[in-house]
Amino acid sequence: QFRIVESGGGLVQPGGSLTLSCVTSGFTLDLHGFGWFRQAPGKEREGISSISGSGYTMYSASVEGRFTVSRDNAKKTIFLQMNNLQPEDTARYYCAGGLTIATLTAGRYSVWGQGTPVTVSS
Repeated sequence: QFRIVESGGGLVQPGGSLTLSCVTSGFTLDLHGFGWFRQAPGKEREGISSISGSGYTMYSASVEGRFTVSRDNAKKTIFLQMNNLQPEDTARYYCAGGLTIATLTAGRYSVWGQGTPVTVSS
C-alpha cells in the first residue's frame, strides 16, 4: 500500500529556512517521481517542485533558486529545502507521488499526503 506523510512545517521569520520531509511507503524512489505542492488560503494548489525516478528535478518560477528538492532512497524520504522564505510562501505544503516522471501537474499524481503548514511571519 502506498502512503505519504509530510513533516517539518512551522513558523519561520522572513529570510529564514525550513526543510520539509516526505516519508513514503510502498514506493521505490529511484523508480517513482514525486512532487511538492502548496496551497495558500483562498488560492489554488500550486506545483512548486518535482523529482523524477531518475533524479531529474524541476521547479516553478516562484521558488526557483530558493528551494531544493532531494531524496534519500534508503530512507524512502523526499526533502524540500526552503531558503529565503517570504510571507508569500505561507501555505500548506503537500507531497505527492505515483509517477516515474517529474511534473508540477497535480492531477497526474495518485497518492497524496495530508500536508504540513508553513507560516512565514515576523
